[in-house]
Amino acid sequence: MNLIVRGLESDEVERIRQGAPDANGQPALTRVAEGVANPCRHCLDLIAEGDDKLVLSYRPFGTVQPYAETGPIFLHARACARYESDRLPAWFDFLDPAIVRGYDGDDWIRYDTGQVVPGPEIGATCRQILADASVAYVHVRSKFNCFQCRVDRA
Repeated sequence: MNLIVRGLESDEVERIRQGAPDANGQPALTRVAEGVANPCRHCLDLIAEGDDKLVLSYRPFGTVQPYAETGPIFLHARACARYESDRLPAWFDFLDPAIVRGYDGDDWIRYDTGQVVPGPEIGATCRQILADASVAYVHVRSKFNCFQCRVDRA
C-alpha cells in the first residue's frame, strides 16, 4: 500500500505566521530553537538550532468534538515548502518511541489501532493500520503525544 504524508496546509500555516489565533485563541509565540528536537509541522523538517520557530497550540481536526486533541507544535517562523511525499521524513526513524493510531471518518480515535513503536517501524505500522478499510487516516505523534503528521492512503 502506498502512503501519502503531508505537512500542514500552507494557507493555514501562513495565517498563523500572519498572527491568526491558534487552537487556544492566542497568537503563536516566537522562540529560538534549541537543540535538535524542533520539527516544523509544515515542511516536516527539523528547525535548525538558533533559528526562530513559532510555538502554538494546534488541533489537527476540522471540528471540535470529544476526540479532537489539542497540543503544542512548532513551525518555522520563516517561509518553508509544505512536505508531501509517499515516504515519512528520514528523521522520523529517531522518534523513539512514536505513537501511531488510526481515526475513523468522524475523526474519532480507533483505540484498537493505537500502537507505540520505534521510529523505523512507523511506516509499516501506518500501512498495517490503513489496511483496515474502516480507518480513514493515521496520526503519527511523539512519545509526548505531540502531533507530527497525518498519513493517508495514496
